Amino acid sequence: MSDPRVCLFVGTHPLPGQTFVNRHIEHMFGGNTCVISTDAASGENPYGKAIHNLSASRDRGLAALLALPERLRNQARFGTSHVPFGRGKEALRRFIREERVDIVLCEFGSRIAKIAPLAAEMDVPCYAYFRGRDATEELRKPRRLRGYRNLLPLLDGIFAVSEFLLQELAAAGLTHPNAHVVPSGVDIRRFRPGDKTPRSCVMVGRMVEKKSPLTTLRAFADATQGMPDAHLQVIGDGPLLAPTKALAAELGVTDRVTFEGALPHDRVREALARSEVFLQHSVVGPSGDAEGLPTAIQEALACGCIVVSTRHAGIPEAVDHGVNGWLSEEHDLAGFTDQLHRALSGDQSGMTRAARATAEARFDNDVLLRRVETELRRAVTAHRNGAGRGRNAMPPQT
Repeated sequence: MSDPRVCLFVGTHPLPGQTFVNRHIEHMFGGNTCVISTDAASGENPYGKAIHNLSASRDRGLAALLALPERLRNQARFGTSHVPFGRGKEALRRFIREERVDIVLCEFGSRIAKIAPLAAEMDVPCYAYFRGRDATEELRKPRRLRGYRNLLPLLDGIFAVSEFLLQELAAAGLTHPNAHVVPSGVDIRRFRPGDKTPRSCVMVGRMVEKKSPLTTLRAFADATQGMPDAHLQVIGDGPLLAPTKALAAELGVTDRVTFEGALPHDRVREALARSEVFLQHSVVGPSGDAEGLPTAIQEALACGCIVVSTRHAGIPEAVDHGVNGWLSEEHDLAGFTDQLHRALSGDQSGMTRAARATAEARFDNDVLLRRVETELRRAVTAHRNGAGRGRNAMPPQT
């Protein structure tokens, strides 16, 4: 069969930081894609795709008021009243028909209510991709659990970036017979080791509680006592940036820590290529938000960085303790400090090679994209042959 036309259901578009989503939009099935977004960030269309903006076609005023009974039914069944209805639903249906969409991939599980019911009505196969918060923090919300229980049977299958996320869903009583673990992956041809600067460290990510930048900075200060050549590059922005800068001054390490703020992806790649050690002290956030399998860790491995991180979420599925990195428990400052000291001591060339080999074997996004495409193509064929939703599904894969 020819490549099917896939519609990517996303949130705000375009969003440069969502490299995994943007890669799907640009490359899935050779670029035979279109986009449904819940909102348009700027009106830009960097990939030249047909785009349907849900927020622009919603019913408002009297029409929205008259649809109140339907919205309440959606709230009761799917956990949200934001399921498209009325004029918005018909505009969405028309877009799917006019674009000759063969299959829908919802890039975040928390948004499936906005597309899965209509896809089921139209007999268009539909998948969801769980990536982190949608299978951790969201499970604490009774309405979300209720919605997932009614929505998952409408899907042909689900993907998750880590086995951890599937286990979190299962612990909440949410399973699907056609579930696949496929990490987001990294372009291992672009993310490659460069000339490493001795005792160079880098941390990349939003400066939020889930990333524990204050703990990371304290560990760096403690682990590098007596190492005046050690340096930490901090890339990212967020609410904890100012407190982290203040802590650097308090600890007397401002001469060995550079705060870059948010940087373009190419600059991040350059920083990873020349750094010996990548730091990420991930923890479960106060709201229950957890990682899936951080893309930054996969990129760091591809660049031959020794990863010092935590036994959190899907991270142990990428970082083999003592082989390509070192792991501590969450919130264990002493343990994290000890692992960082190990990473900065002695000849670590073997771990650098192991990190790169891990990325090549497990996280090549060309290989992972083909795995997703194979499953989506199978579902389209099943529907065309009358097998329909939920039937003739492949067994779960990891």
